[in-house]
Amino acid sequence: MTTCAPTRRQLCEDGFPPVVLPGRHNYIGVFLTLDCTLRCSYCINRFGGLRPATRMLTGAEWVHGLNRIVSRPDLPITLQGGEPTLHPDFYGIVRGIRPDLTIDVLTNLEFDPDRFMSQIPPGRLRREAPYASIRVSYHPERMRIEPLARTVLALQNAGYSIGIWGVLHPRWETAIRDAQEYCRARGMDFRTKEFLGEHEGALHGRFTYPDACDRRGRTRVRCRTTELLIGPDGGVYRCHADLYEGREAVGHILDPDLFLDAGFRPCGNYGHCNPCDVKLKTDRFQTFGHTSVEILADAGAPSLSGADPAGPSVKK
Repeated sequence: MTTCAPTRRQLCEDGFPPVVLPGRHNYIGVFLTLDCTLRCSYCINRFGGLRPATRMLTGAEWVHGLNRIVSRPDLPITLQGGEPTLHPDFYGIVRGIRPDLTIDVLTNLEFDPDRFMSQIPPGRLRREAPYASIRVSYHPERMRIEPLARTVLALQNAGYSIGIWGVLHPRWETAIRDAQEYCRARGMDFRTKEFLGEHEGALHGRFTYPDACDRRGRTRVRCRTTELLIGPDGGVYRCHADLYEGREAVGHILDPDLFLDAGFRPCGNYGHCNPCDVKLKTDRFQTFGHTSVEILADAGAPSLSGADPAGPSVKK
């Protein structure tokens, strides 16, 4: 059965004008909370300092705000954090989002799987994509693979689209590789991600703008994004750095006049970017070479350094 998306008139009659995504947008990140049960030492959310949101939207506010979004079947709303299931209305939010809007979840799976399965049917978190709709983060610094794998396998056997991802941190790469072998031998999808961040005085990552994260100074630039990023307070942010560090939002998901501008915006924080925004990565179709933002130097400023196509950059 096909569920039709509501018309713009219907959205307006509900009291919330539609929020139409620009055609170049590649991701919708909904940060229900920045709280997490793990607090890993290398958490990317803490790269430039993490300032907790002063207010967290209620479940009803999230549902009203997210249901304004006019998206595409291949562009899901991704619920994340922190750990999104820590939001007290997590299940109500998932149930309240319009059926035509697809949903992905990024989670550490530190929740009651029986309650999860009783609240959310497998089909609600399933779509045609080259990767799982429930993407589980495995962090050997704080987790053991055996109990995690049992939970993943239980959800997989119940029909959920689920897979595990591990970050190849230099200290934990062997543990990640061992866990990947363990899970694949048991029929689970386990993929790896490049480590982004600092370790033993070196900045690790493969970046389109290699000096964007060196934190040696702040430069004025113009920047535009391919992502809709919504913080726990409902603020719409230009980038992950603005969201995590508590910089000023450029809009609010409950603002009736919210408009997603696809153009360039001025920014005075180049050099203090978050690696998530400037890394070379795959897009939602798993095609490598995508970067979330495009950055231009201000008039009269030095040109920005480009990416090294040969491989990851490690800057001392």
